[in-house]
Amino acid sequence: MQFGVTKESQCHYLTAEDERLVVALPNELEPLNADLYQQLMQHGFRRSHNDVYRPHCRLCSACQSLRVVVPEFRFSKNQKRLLNKNSDLTLSIKQAPEADYDELFSRFINERHSDGEMYPPDPDKFWNWVSCDWLTPELLEWRNDHEELIIVSVVDRTADAMSAVYTFFNPDHDKRSPGTYAVLEMLRLAQQRQVSRLYLGYQIDDCKKMNYKTRFAPYERLVGNHWKKELKSHTL
Repeated sequence: MQFGVTKESQCHYLTAEDERLVVALPNELEPLNADLYQQLMQHGFRRSHNDVYRPHCRLCSACQSLRVVVPEFRFSKNQKRLLNKNSDLTLSIKQAPEADYDELFSRFINERHSDGEMYPPDPDKFWNWVSCDWLTPELLEWRNDHEELIIVSVVDRTADAMSAVYTFFNPDHDKRSPGTYAVLEMLRLAQQRQVSRLYLGYQIDDCKKMNYKTRFAPYERLVGNHWKKELKSHTL
């Protein structure tokens, strides 16, 4: 597998820093597939549509890939309470978006991330971003007893791992802690499937919107080229 390096551009998360990426360059002899992607995730790579990349910034190392050690994870008392609090929600796994997904996604971006790169919301662009030609992502949806859509999570699945791609939810249900609940449900599903790791993307300690990722110990951060285990959750 060959790799290329992008030109520097302003970081979306730390605006005072410049971003540079290493990008996988597949070819006919070594095309991307789920097995190869799993190997690349072990080295800190993630995907955007069909592109697989990892940070390679010259002057900054704030982005660290984070993954939960699924076989060792145990739900805390507070996490069990949150699961019970949302016991009225039913999980279904879809292969394609349902009719009401676009409206929920647009509302989520408008009300929760109007300062982010996905604003203004463009559902077609979003679904293209999370789609993939060599791997079919799973769409996890949670609905209440009235069939109202509450949460949607896009998740990649490989033979021995799951990777959380993106989650959006109904802002009216903040009291459910829907983002945290979705990760707990992913962990429950990962344990049922007996996979070894749940990847939660990149962690930047100075970015408050990412700090939820450190609630699910034991987890591992990729520091340099080595995974460093953290045994204690920071919150919850």
